[in-house]
Amino acid sequence: MSHTGATRLKAILGHLHHADSQITTLPTSAQVVPYSSNSVRLRYTLNNDHLTLEQRLFYEENGYLVIKNLVADEDIKRFRDEFETICRREVVVPGMVVMKDVAIARSEFVPDQKAITKVQDFQGDDELFRYCTLPQILEYVECFTGPNIMAMHTMLINKPPDAGKKTSRHPMHQDLHYFPFRPADRIVCAWTAMERIDRSNGCLVVLPGTHKGTLKQHDYPEWEGGVNKMYHGVRDYDSSQPRVHLIMEKGDTVFFHPVLIHGSGMNQTQGFRKAISCHYASADCYYIDVKGTTQENIEAEIRELANKRYGTDSSLTLKDVWAFRGRLVAGSRTNL
Repeated sequence: MSHTGATRLKAILGHLHHADSQITTLPTSAQVVPYSSNSVRLRYTLNNDHLTLEQRLFYEENGYLVIKNLVADEDIKRFRDEFETICRREVVVPGMVVMKDVAIARSEFVPDQKAITKVQDFQGDDELFRYCTLPQILEYVECFTGPNIMAMHTMLINKPPDAGKKTSRHPMHQDLHYFPFRPADRIVCAWTAMERIDRSNGCLVVLPGTHKGTLKQHDYPEWEGGVNKMYHGVRDYDSSQPRVHLIMEKGDTVFFHPVLIHGSGMNQTQGFRKAISCHYASADCYYIDVKGTTQENIEAEIRELANKRYGTDSSLTLKDVWAFRGRLVAGSRTNL
């Protein structure tokens, strides 16, 4: 390694708060960098040939990683076309949830209907679910989950132009709030921009480094214009903490940790802002009982929703919901 490279790595390690330590990456093509007598294993990424050492260090420190131009325009057009058929009610997908904005009186595709702002749990739609199986996505996912990969949560987000009530915002939150499986470090979200996304149309906002913290209490924020269903936000966090707005071009994909605090702003344009995403987990993960934890409120809300929609009884748990949703996309279904 050059003197310049060594100096730069030393600076990065300083930010990782290991002033007298050495990176050990275990057998792999990744470089082992001597720094001092102690040894620290990289916690949030796994050893393989896909991520560079610099990428691994960035994710370790910040909790997210953007990969440019990962999904082809042709694939994005196919996902967009399928979403439009769903909006026009030309296809009905069992189990898929179609969500509408609380403040918008018209749809992008269907006149006189509330705008469809999100479809989730599209595991039953072969075309949209193809996103979750794209080889170039899974190559990166494996760096965080290992080879046995479950697709657990799927979404296509269609952020509408804000109607003046600021309901197109998504409160700052941690995705782990919704998930009853662990360990958190073996869960990752892949989130792909379906067009250019910037601050004008409500890009993602992240608080770098918050993935190193713990899961916080979440509730509905007290917003004057109302809040969309299931849009819980962190009750208490340091709002003065530096934040990063992720400006992304079509096809760019961000991978981020489920404890990373993130959200998105209003869509101040006249167009609908689209992104597609999937949360993946190692099939080696295990379920937990959320009773007595900060996740009790989301379990109760999902139980109530499932009872209204499907007539389920009060014994339904968060684990039951996710065990039903998950689909294997690589390797073996060892546990989840």
